[in-house]
Amino acid sequence: MIRFGSGRGIRGVAQSVARNWFTPHLCSSSRSAHSLSFATVDAEEVSGSSPAEVKNLVQGNWKASECWNTIVDPLNGDPFIRVAEVEEADIKPFVESLSNCPKYGLHNPLRAQERYLMFGDISAKVAVMLAQPEISNFFTRLIQRVSPKSYKQALAEVQVTQKFFENFSGDQVRFLARSFAVPGNHLGQQSQGLRWPYGPVAIITPFNFPLEIPVLQLMGALYMGNKPVLKVDSKVSIVMEQMLLLLHECGLPKEDVDFINSDGITMNKLLLKAKPQMTLFTGSSRVAEKLATDLKGRVKLEDAGFDWKILGPDVQEVEYVAWVCDQDAYACSGQKCSAQSIMFMHQNWAASGLIARMTELAGTRKLEDLTIGPVLTVTTNAMLEHTSELLQIPGSKLLFGGEPLSNHSIPKIYGAMKPTAIFIPIDEMLKDNNFELVTKEIFGPFQIVTSYNQDQLSMVLEACERMHAHLTAAVVSNDPLFLQEVLGKSVNGTTYAGIRARTTGAPQNHWFGPAGDPRGAGIGTPEAIRLVWSCHREIIYDIGPLPQSWKTPSPT
Repeated sequence: MIRFGSGRGIRGVAQSVARNWFTPHLCSSSRSAHSLSFATVDAEEVSGSSPAEVKNLVQGNWKASECWNTIVDPLNGDPFIRVAEVEEADIKPFVESLSNCPKYGLHNPLRAQERYLMFGDISAKVAVMLAQPEISNFFTRLIQRVSPKSYKQALAEVQVTQKFFENFSGDQVRFLARSFAVPGNHLGQQSQGLRWPYGPVAIITPFNFPLEIPVLQLMGALYMGNKPVLKVDSKVSIVMEQMLLLLHECGLPKEDVDFINSDGITMNKLLLKAKPQMTLFTGSSRVAEKLATDLKGRVKLEDAGFDWKILGPDVQEVEYVAWVCDQDAYACSGQKCSAQSIMFMHQNWAASGLIARMTELAGTRKLEDLTIGPVLTVTTNAMLEHTSELLQIPGSKLLFGGEPLSNHSIPKIYGAMKPTAIFIPIDEMLKDNNFELVTKEIFGPFQIVTSYNQDQLSMVLEACERMHAHLTAAVVSNDPLFLQEVLGKSVNGTTYAGIRARTTGAPQNHWFGPAGDPRGAGIGTPEAIRLVWSCHREIIYDIGPLPQSWKTPSPT
């Protein structure tokens, strides 16, 4: 059985553009996959004429499937990857694999402690491998191939992943399970707090960061002693397949991770039958809420974010702020959960030339170097319709963009839009009949801009309070009183503050995740790993001895 994914049968016309989407010097520096001992594909050769195949991993074995999902090239529509997708009738091995993992995990602070050391060693080896230019370039180019973004943006994803492995080399994995003890009430009594694994768990990750998100969450799960089944969006799962092969070469037991390609319905059935103790989901709010209901709350979520930026009253470093705004809104064609969705601009900035400079910077983005490119979850027509609806609001105006890209071969199942910004007056935005429309997340190169004066700061904060997703935010100001006011009356889990503040960026050195939701998941740091991938267990030792004078007391 063969079916078309990412288009379900629709295919664009192949054009030569796809052969020119990288800069020549990068191509000449790459090495064939045959020179990489772990790789089964060559990132430079994956194409309609040389399609790649992606398999599943279950119970330590790589397996194909009778059902092949054909992924089309996001740059020209050619069918260029065949993914072996598991259907509902074939999920039994995955259910059994998860069910065979006990709730106390594959290791914990009291059992199989040598595995903490094993993962420290694995991390060290992977860090060394990813630091090698040919391997770093391999993953960078593979990311570009399936989730088109500039080479620098794709490389940053690989570099963050490499640094993450460095951070958890050696003894750092066992330090994640650090315990504490509290003296008891009498001789021989002591309470000990332990970080305990969940055992069987599931990880579901999106298309936009094909390496960084699944790797960081997968390794966090493994470090704490869990047995995960991993599902990555099939459009980009080839990246994680190759990463698992690298992990195996560096010592990861093949039985420790199951890797499944399937549609959402099949994955949902797997979760309901296998009943993992915890499921980590990164993706849309709609799916997140369904999973939370289906799995009876046994979830951690890092879902959508309509992320805001507030420019304070102190205007400075206009060129730098304009550049950061452009990067926040339009890098990766706006397909970041942390992308700048709305900018509240103090009236002092309105007179600074900021918007004019943002317009110029947006105009320098081009498909040839993938600084703008395909939008994989929103069509061009959907973005144009949203633009038209917003421009019906009184006082609204198109600042720049609002048009499709031209001279491209991106298939119609994807979006192809110029970087776009629309101004909406703040008083109109707050009206009940407008607010939902204005704050609708468009996962593409699209942002809302509004302005306010000092007397309207309360309206800005009201807007932030009314938003549903609280992932990232930026307060661009060095005014300490302004920062104090805004930070004290907002909630976003990853908030940047200061004149260099941004909304995007999920490096390995600080928490990245939402706030305001007890289900919220973080990523990358020791605190995030402990929160998401372990729970608290308390053991109270009470070994005596009894006092020599002890006698059986009267019942109470």
